Amino acid sequence: MSPIKTRRDGAIFEVILDRPKANAIDLATSRVMGEAFAEFRDDPELRVAILTGAGEKFFCPGWDLKAAAGGDAVDGDYGVGGFGGLQELRDLNKPVIAAVNGIACGGGLELALSADMILAADHATFALPEIRSGTVADAASIKLPKRIPYHIAMELLLTGRWFDAEEAHRWGLVNEIIAPDQLMDRAWELARLLASGPPLVYAAIKEVVRDAEDSKFQDAMNRITTRQLRTVDVLYGSEDQLEGARAFAEKRDPVWKGR
Repeated sequence: MSPIKTRRDGAIFEVILDRPKANAIDLATSRVMGEAFAEFRDDPELRVAILTGAGEKFFCPGWDLKAAAGGDAVDGDYGVGGFGGLQELRDLNKPVIAAVNGIACGGGLELALSADMILAADHATFALPEIRSGTVADAASIKLPKRIPYHIAMELLLTGRWFDAEEAHRWGLVNEIIAPDQLMDRAWELARLLASGPPLVYAAIKEVVRDAEDSKFQDAMNRITTRQLRTVDVLYGSEDQLEGARAFAEKRDPVWKGR
């Protein structure tokens, strides 16, 4: 049985992590997830992805420690996208929404951090408890201090304490808190909104954000204005950019073709 379920609906691709009892990720599951997200990345018909967990209790608790005890190496082959298929997937220039339906701790929280937007059920809880098992939350140690205030990020990393959806929202870690029975409806509503938008612009936004993360402002601007970034170059020479201008001039909604 596959540890994930996938569904396509028009331009939207849904991935449900479904590995009872807790949706923990072992090496084999990570490789399957990487294949799924690579399929999403490479299919021109797909524009937005939703990632969630099966059930109402767990989004994902991260690394499967039982599998590790049975021989899965922590530095083993996670697959094309790294842990969970998202953390290191190159050139993923499409929006990804994480719908956190329950506990998201350790690598599960890191997986959510790999998405572009995070929606959380009001009962969702979060933690980075790796310190208690004698290891480092590597991806979170890189990402979290850039997403929320440094001292809060360090407290969460150094103590491994739990925090709820309200606190996650307060620090800007999640976009919205939603009643559990409305979480997926809201995720799909947001996905449909994004799917109706300009895919070439989304791609350029994501590449610009990645490129600029460790760049000086003027260096990043120079790469954009001289079309050194592939997605920006494609956008500036595209039918869609002309369509956007025409639609504005003609006072109508644009029809995006992704080319």
